[in-house]
Amino acid sequence: MNDVLHKKIDSLPPLPKTVIDLENFKKSTNKDLDTLLKIIEQDPLIIATLLKVANSAMFGFNNKVETASRAIHLLGVNFTLSIAFGSAIKNSFTSGLDAYGLTTDGFMRLANMSSNLMSLWIGRVDSALKEELVLPAFLLETGRFVLASVAAEDGTENEFFQKIKQNPSNIPAIEREYFNATSTQVTSSIFKHWNLSESLINSILYADDVDRAPQKYKKDAQVLNVVKTICNVIDPLADNFVEDGLEKAKSYGLDTRFLEKAIEKMQDRLLDE
Repeated sequence: MNDVLHKKIDSLPPLPKTVIDLENFKKSTNKDLDTLLKIIEQDPLIIATLLKVANSAMFGFNNKVETASRAIHLLGVNFTLSIAFGSAIKNSFTSGLDAYGLTTDGFMRLANMSSNLMSLWIGRVDSALKEELVLPAFLLETGRFVLASVAAEDGTENEFFQKIKQNPSNIPAIEREYFNATSTQVTSSIFKHWNLSESLINSILYADDVDRAPQKYKKDAQVLNVVKTICNVIDPLADNFVEDGLEKAKSYGLDTRFLEKAIEKMQDRLLDE
């Protein structure tokens, strides 16, 4: 990682109080839903995002979700935490994501898609692993805000975007070429700077470098790498990225039967958007 990135990360503002409260809630043994509701009610933007996500086709609930309390009960603690974290962290960045062809709403949509795909897949295989990876899957690409900011400042954002459009299967290598780091490595560094949990930091750190992952985080990295491959920023869930993701899952020795079913369900939901 180059000096420019280090300086960018070091200059990030402190975490909003809401995120600190959410992190403390996540670490606590008491997962009372009313306590979580009181935390997120401190931030109207989180409430608005939570209701928007809960009412999206991505979840496919039959009736409109009109209250934060109802959203929490339907989504569960970990999904609610992911959305709240993502919303609060997104608002910590002033830069856009033009280098990736994304709006900030597009970032949240892709994060939501990634987390949903992971949950639908891994939830059928290993419920404990699913709960562990909901938040990392959602926040995986937060580092793109920093990389996009650097690209905007040095005037390479259009050049970078054109390059990843032309070769979307090779985005991590292109990121290394331009920034000497991948977006997931930057995400991990951001969360380390903010003193978030070690498991969150390390699960994300190796998502683009699975072979280097310590055994403790190997499966986390493999699952996140598959999800990231399928939910490619240029055209998420497109047939070529699905094929690449399934091949990776097979090579890692991960389940592919439930992955295929999860992909089909996600593709059906996207048709309803």
